[in-house]
Amino acid sequence: MKDMRPVIPQPCLCLVTDRSIGDEETLVSRVAEAVAGGVDMVQLREKDLPGGRLLDLALSLKDTIGNSALLIINERVDVAVAGATGGVQLGEEALPVAIVRQLLGPDPLIGRSVHSLEGAAQAVSQGADFLIVGTMFATRSHPDARPAGPELIRQIAQDCPVPLIGIGGINAANLAEVMRAGAKGVAVITSILGPPHPQEAARQLKQAMLAAWPVTRIARGPR
Repeated sequence: MKDMRPVIPQPCLCLVTDRSIGDEETLVSRVAEAVAGGVDMVQLREKDLPGGRLLDLALSLKDTIGNSALLIINERVDVAVAGATGGVQLGEEALPVAIVRQLLGPDPLIGRSVHSLEGAAQAVSQGADFLIVGTMFATRSHPDARPAGPELIRQIAQDCPVPLIGIGGINAANLAEVMRAGAKGVAVITSILGPPHPQEAARQLKQAMLAAWPVTRIARGPR
């Protein structure tokens, strides 16, 4: 029986990996704890790893989290194919979505990182399944980036048929601003991997997201 195409849960809590935070040896177990706390999607983003090691890490994550969360690979289409993961996340200067679709086939999801209205429109026109929009707030991972704020989400959401996920400096205190602007989820790194207990950190973020979600649905109506 053919597998069904992955679906991004809404609202979606996405964890972006960074093994430089905390003990590298415990990354897989910490990701598993975060999934147990409510993470819906894991983006494996370890740009400095060679393909073989990245594939090994992807397979370890896949075995550990199973079907409890989507596993998306950042940029590396070959690793996504070899690991039979849920899809890929492309940067703004990565391969065009149409070419990646030819490589992956019809089922895996393709996300695109965007930082402007123009970038969002182009990604959607090329067939992206979801957009990760940044930068929302000041962030450790991109200290030189000028935050666009939730207003960018609001502008893109006015005429965007695919889910928007905010990224950049998001925590439990400011998450609701991003959701109210029209996001269907948020992506975080430090807010989950930084604290000593990733499961509890993820749980708090998910609770904040669910608390904001009914307000968002009422304010914007069903899409």
